[in-house]
Amino acid sequence: MIYGKFLALGLMAAVLVGCVGSPIQRKDGVQTQRTFTLEALAKSDVDQVSETAQREALRHLRVLTEKLYRRNPAEFRKAGHASVEAATESLFAHLAVWTESPLKGSDWERDFRAAFREDFIGDRVHAYMSAMLAMVMTAYEHKQQFFITDKLDAQKLYNSARNIEIAVWKLSNARLIDAPTTILLTNSMDTEGQNLSYEREFGKLIAVQDVLALVIEDSNNRMITRVVQNAASFVFLPL
Repeated sequence: MIYGKFLALGLMAAVLVGCVGSPIQRKDGVQTQRTFTLEALAKSDVDQVSETAQREALRHLRVLTEKLYRRNPAEFRKAGHASVEAATESLFAHLAVWTESPLKGSDWERDFRAAFREDFIGDRVHAYMSAMLAMVMTAYEHKQQFFITDKLDAQKLYNSARNIEIAVWKLSNARLIDAPTTILLTNSMDTEGQNLSYEREFGKLIAVQDVLALVIEDSNNRMITRVVQNAASFVFLPL
């Protein structure tokens, strides 16, 4: 009987592996296809979609962190990092130990605001992006794998997308007193040439959260309460 169960699982695994199509090849050479594992049998379609969405969200966050550090190199030097890559890795290394990471229980709203305080002397990019990472992970219930017994909250995912919009507005508009430029440099449309890559990357991140919120809403049959936030107020929706 036990042998028969293992044989059945093995045959199912072989069929599923055989059904896998060609992987997507990104411009940077990275492939998105994952190898099949037996634990995937304990995941629903929504679980697998959730994991894919989260991986994309985290990838966009990493890209944005690198871009912000390249545009604002003085920030990573404040923390003693030698390069953009080292500063970025110091933040995303938290994901490997998320359950023990101080970011898991951090006050991400406070950290967002700290990044724009006049008297803040630390690494503003780290403060801003660590808040963004903590907020996004909160929307995913601080998990990085999802199984049939796990349930994501569509409202939290929706609210996180609105919070990202608020944080982006602040990033694009916050200035120190009498300063000619924003506190953290992002897009440029002047003598440097037009560069809207930050806006596009944030837009992709917001879209990932919004689409997954709709998927979860449909699977749970629980309606999302849609609200309009005043971004200028810098007040976030609860998660």
